[in-house]
Amino acid sequence: MRVSRPAPVGRLTRRPEFLAAASGRRFRTERMTLQGRMREEAETISGLRVGFTLTKRVGGAVVRNRIRRRLRAALAEAGTAHRSSRVDVVVVGRIDALVCPFDLLVADLDRGIDAVARPKTPRPQAGSGPGAPART
Repeated sequence: MRVSRPAPVGRLTRRPEFLAAASGRRFRTERMTLQGRMREEAETISGLRVGFTLTKRVGGAVVRNRIRRRLRAALAEAGTAHRSSRVDVVVVGRIDALVCPFDLLVADLDRGIDAVARPKTPRPQAGSGPGAPART
């Protein structure tokens, strides 16, 4: 008997994909920053796609890879509710992600994906709000 698995989370692999996600909403904690954007309906790619970024300021290759593995494992738990959403997310890891409790990482990723998955609301134009002087 085969057990059906949920669709895997996609990966961001090209620089333009990372840059496009960086132009969207942001969510910050001490452990990570999430940058994300909703994809257009015209794009044929479906589901959640995630990319990871860790700078050399975080530490050497061993430390960066350990943080990346922890973030991927946390995403496997947190991303189940978001697998069908059309969102590209970049996770920028920090050194605190290495030592914090795993449940906290999962909670941060869950809240972060929710935050960046919301569509941007248009900003009101300057001078057109309720307190603005009437134009004549």
